[in-house]
Amino acid sequence: MDILELKSFLDEKVLQYNNPNFIESDPVQIPHLFTLKEDAEIVGFLAATIAWGNRKMIINNAKKMVTLMGSSPYDFVMTHKEHHLEPLENFVHRTFNGGDFATFIKALKHIYLNHNGLEGVFAAHQQNDSLQPAINQFKKVFFEIEHQNRTQKHVSDPLAGSAAKRINMYLRWMIRNDNAGVDLGLWKTISPAALSCPLDVHSGNVARKLGILLRKQNDARALAELDAQLRLMDATDPVKYDFALFGLGVFEGF
Repeated sequence: MDILELKSFLDEKVLQYNNPNFIESDPVQIPHLFTLKEDAEIVGFLAATIAWGNRKMIINNAKKMVTLMGSSPYDFVMTHKEHHLEPLENFVHRTFNGGDFATFIKALKHIYLNHNGLEGVFAAHQQNDSLQPAINQFKKVFFEIEHQNRTQKHVSDPLAGSAAKRINMYLRWMIRNDNAGVDLGLWKTISPAALSCPLDVHSGNVARKLGILLRKQNDARALAELDAQLRLMDATDPVKYDFALFGLGVFEGF
């Protein structure tokens, strides 16, 4: 397929998967539980952070996180005392444990108190063509508080070579307004044109079969290569094609 045929094919797949039916089996349903912006962006960040492994387990554990925060995430983050973090100790999702969870709560409070909130951090460091440097800066800000070194692995850094799949997915949820009810579009100060595709094994394999990704590793260099191709097809909303690539890989076994 030439680029126009490929665009037409992928545009059809975007329409097929970028609709409310996608929500019921995807972690994006977690921020949809809330109407307050701060609640939605906090639970979205936590859900995206643990978004690896079985999708049902991800969703169930994200809901446990919400329950442990009293179903009022922003209030919990901003008003918690040390003893409120004790029930979090038994939480575990793969390598993300209760200690990591407690550190994340403290880091989020630090961000809202000192850095104008989650959107504020990314907006302050955004670039016109990429949010990957902003993710790098976000990680630095996030871990300005006292923390264990092991917790740092749960926030990826693209400038250290990571494709940063989970945080790019989170940014898609927060920034992209798809008018289809999936991505929330809560952040108005950052352009969807700067978003990057959440590159994982599924989207990567499909992209390679379609010839829009040559690099074998799913890393930052592969992400830059894929982003460039997706921007050729839609420079204003390149990550809409995440729905096509993911759907083809997960639901169609392409």
